[in-house]
Amino acid sequence: MSKMNKKSYTAEFKEQALAKVFARPGDQGINEVAAGLHMNAGTLKDWMRTATRAQKSLSPSTVRAADFSLAERLLALHETHGMGEEALQGWCRQRGVFARDLAQWREAFCTLGGREARQQEALELRELRLAHAQLQREMTRKDKALAEAAALLVLQKKYRALWAAEDA
Repeated sequence: MSKMNKKSYTAEFKEQALAKVFARPGDQGINEVAAGLHMNAGTLKDWMRTATRAQKSLSPSTVRAADFSLAERLLALHETHGMGEEALQGWCRQRGVFARDLAQWREAFCTLGGREARQQEALELRELRLAHAQLQREMTRKDKALAEAAALLVLQKKYRALWAAEDA
């Protein structure tokens, strides 16, 4: 019985091969990727199975896109920023999220800043309205005081005029 001649691959080659096969476009099969890498398709499929099992053991299958924390979402957006469509789809397959989830997260982060800005503007507007109302009350009070002083001056002049007329 002859021993099978096993070809050994470096860990770096294995990582690159897995990255390539997970990031492949939908119309390209595993056999085509394996042929492009000059390796057996069965070996590549075994590597994929092992990597998938390892990924599932690290992150349970119950993890959904909605279960990602804000920090994990921000990290995901950072990692995927500028990726091409194929690489993005591969990344999403590995993490168990959809590209639409990333788009929703991006929109949420963008509107979150907008919401905070709107809240700040609303708070400033409220403070300005309160200050305006206070100034209006003060102005009304001063107008009344000025009108009273003017009325007293007019009465004083009339009083003096009456007494001056009687003295003459």
